[in-house]
Amino acid sequence: SGAPAGPGLEVVRAGALTTVQDAGRTGWAHLGVPRAGALDGPARCLANRLVGNAPDAAVLETTLTGCAVRVSGVRPLTAVVGGAVCGVTVDGRPVAWGAPVRVPPGAVLEAGPALHGLRSYLAFGGGLVPEPVLGSRSADLLSGLGPPVLRDGDVLPVGAVAPGHSCPAAGPVPWPGVPAELVLPVHPGPRDDWFTPAALRTLTTAVYRVAAQSNRIGLRTEGPSLARARGGELPSEGMVLGAVQVPPDGRPVVFLNDHPTTGGYPVVGVVAASALAAAAQAPPGTPVRFVRA
Repeated sequence: SGAPAGPGLEVVRAGALTTVQDAGRTGWAHLGVPRAGALDGPARCLANRLVGNAPDAAVLETTLTGCAVRVSGVRPLTAVVGGAVCGVTVDGRPVAWGAPVRVPPGAVLEAGPALHGLRSYLAFGGGLVPEPVLGSRSADLLSGLGPPVLRDGDVLPVGAVAPGHSCPAAGPVPWPGVPAELVLPVHPGPRDDWFTPAALRTLTTAVYRVAAQSNRIGLRTEGPSLARARGGELPSEGMVLGAVQVPPDGRPVVFLNDHPTTGGYPVVGVVAASALAAAAQAPPGTPVRFVRA
């Protein structure tokens, strides 16, 4: 038609694990579909607010190494890089982290490796608009629904900014810090009776650490094993966000957004969902304490 292509992003450097995420794919667990969505929900909301988007607009979630994207189309984009603190550049020139920046057509926005925290969020005015699946644009690493993990050369469409829209005035914004220690309030049950009294004391008194094997499915821990009071296996039962499942090695796993919707290992407790944003930003080695909610 000769009309200029709509705005988009070309992936120049995909990084270790960069995905498109919004508020998630809720309401499908009964069909075995995980919720997905940004692990650090408050960071997603704040980044979107700073570029004038709705809080649930789709953003990029990076893991540890950041990413770089080139703006295509004919108009500049307003972007914010928040979440994990990192260096931010536009065509190699340093710009502000955690505040709106203007990225001209053809320019490359780069979020560098995380300096504090684990996952950075890149929001763009208009939001990312890949085709939704079951009502969400989130990548789900467990089921494979939604946009695939980003690779170099991928192109992502960006939505139109509403006419007359202007970004909110951006003074200093209080981004949450990264905790030196992850404190997770845990509600006991439903299967705490499968563990010895000593194991239940250990859970709420020992110091665990975030294991390197942690991912969007679950926060794995290193530390003392929790001894079972009874053997055998459970029939598979429903799993919720924040469930603390105990596999055969006895070390607790906290289920995050891409967790399976059912499981057969006993759940000793459930972590309050409000505490999970901090879990999203805790690098391997971070001390973890479970406290009785």
